[in-house]
Amino acid sequence: MYPLCRRRREIEAVHPYVIHNESLLEETKVRLPPVTAATLHGRGVFTVAAIHGGRPFLWPQHWARLAEHADRAGVGRKGFDEASVGALVARVIEANRVETGQARVMLLGRSVRGAWRARGGAQHPTDLLIITADARNVSGAGLALTVSPFRINTHSPLAGVKSINYLEHTLAWEEARARDFDEAVVLNERGEVASATTANLFWVTHGTLHTPALTTGAVAGVTRARLVELAGEMALPFVESASDLAHVGDADEIFLTSSTLGVAIVTSFDFHRYTVAAGSVALRLREAFRQLTLEPE
Repeated sequence: MYPLCRRRREIEAVHPYVIHNESLLEETKVRLPPVTAATLHGRGVFTVAAIHGGRPFLWPQHWARLAEHADRAGVGRKGFDEASVGALVARVIEANRVETGQARVMLLGRSVRGAWRARGGAQHPTDLLIITADARNVSGAGLALTVSPFRINTHSPLAGVKSINYLEHTLAWEEARARDFDEAVVLNERGEVASATTANLFWVTHGTLHTPALTTGAVAGVTRARLVELAGEMALPFVESASDLAHVGDADEIFLTSSTLGVAIVTSFDFHRYTVAAGSVALRLREAFRQLTLEPE
């Protein structure tokens, strides 16, 4: 029997057990090599899956995206597949006795060329690291949104990739938080709306659901994709496009999606406040998505 997880109500803390490659270890006993492509260059990719009912939600979709992004970032994944990694995710969830929370799965490149190459061959060309944490606390009062002064570069080879080289996103989020906002809309170099700093963006205008196209530099969020499917099942008018900021400013409703947020309603965008009426598109989609998390996969 595994011991109960340590819990912290105010901050998200990593749970005591983690997976390193195929081994379940205490978090304090994990040893990663100091000289790798991940530590030197940030060559690695990750995904964060919500945990509902003790299971990783939408795991096949998370793995498919993780594998695609690993290929784009040049991170080897030999020996890792959806079933084997999924079993390891389930193992650490059981060890930490997580009913509701989040699991972060990382593929970290090891091989380095040139002067910084480590002596001796690497036993694993890629490190697999899986950690879990409590679910993110989302305010019931809704999110306050602003516009980030930073831009996404669609010409970057990492545009749209969930790379561990995540500092640009983190700095953009911290800048918004320093101004007492919860999140910020990020534009690309062409002035098109791409996303929030750490989430996908949706808005509703005259009953039509909108979200930025992936060509804007937005990440292909797993929750985003499932919500688009839900909109189709509910016969909601839907547009995926490259839009400017004025389109978002004129919206009747705005909300964000991610695995950690689920569907999070925005109640203010800079100086504009939104009243979320009963039966609104955002609330209907949020409830439909919540029902999905209750169903066995």
